[in-house]
Amino acid sequence: MDHTSGNILENVMETIAENLPKQKSVRFAEGENSVSAQMNRLFGRQKSIHNILGGGKSADVLLWKNKKISVGVLSAATAIWVLFEWLEYQFLSLLCFGLGIGMIIQFLWSNASVLVNRSSSEVPRLVIPNELYANIAVSVGAEVNRFLDFLQDVATGKNLKQFIMVVLSLWAAAIIGSWCNFLSVLYFGFVAAHTLPVFYERYEDEVDSFIYSLLGHAQSQYKKIDKDLLSKIPKGNLKGKKIE
Repeated sequence: MDHTSGNILENVMETIAENLPKQKSVRFAEGENSVSAQMNRLFGRQKSIHNILGGGKSADVLLWKNKKISVGVLSAATAIWVLFEWLEYQFLSLLCFGLGIGMIIQFLWSNASVLVNRSSSEVPRLVIPNELYANIAVSVGAEVNRFLDFLQDVATGKNLKQFIMVVLSLWAAAIIGSWCNFLSVLYFGFVAAHTLPVFYERYEDEVDSFIYSLLGHAQSQYKKIDKDLLSKIPKGNLKGKKIE
């Protein structure tokens, strides 16, 4: 089952890669003398995809270094999404059901230990370390505060173009959120995290050329919008008066 899932993913990646336009690497002008530099990697990155993802076991899972673990993680996420989204199970019902099964297993294990001459202390116990809750809370809080700081910096800054882009991005996210619930958004993001990095690692040159082509087209369109619309917006003095 794991081998079949891995082969399906590889076939999908190869099919997409064959449809990507193969272009030569884009050269950009740098410095006052407009010296052309070869950009072999997206945005001129120097680190590998594995290092960018943090390295370690988490990066190995995202890049499918161990197909069995990656397939298992993705299958578990898919099972959870199917249970809650398609079968419409409730979290409290599943939680109580799972705890009940766990108690039944422990009950049978502890009572059967007498028949097989085992002590009851060998019954496995699930204990979640207290540090795990603290680490999760700190990590989530830090990311939330960083996101809020970014929004406030953009709102109070003088970069009108950046402000408009952020507002449009939030508006687009709100539209996407109206199409599906929060759980589906998390699941699709989880699937993307387990497919896009490994796809990019295998077909780096083709993807880089394709993305640079899209960026060039988007930049030309943005220049037109900037010339026809954004540049005509009156810019007020967003900087407040100094308090003496």
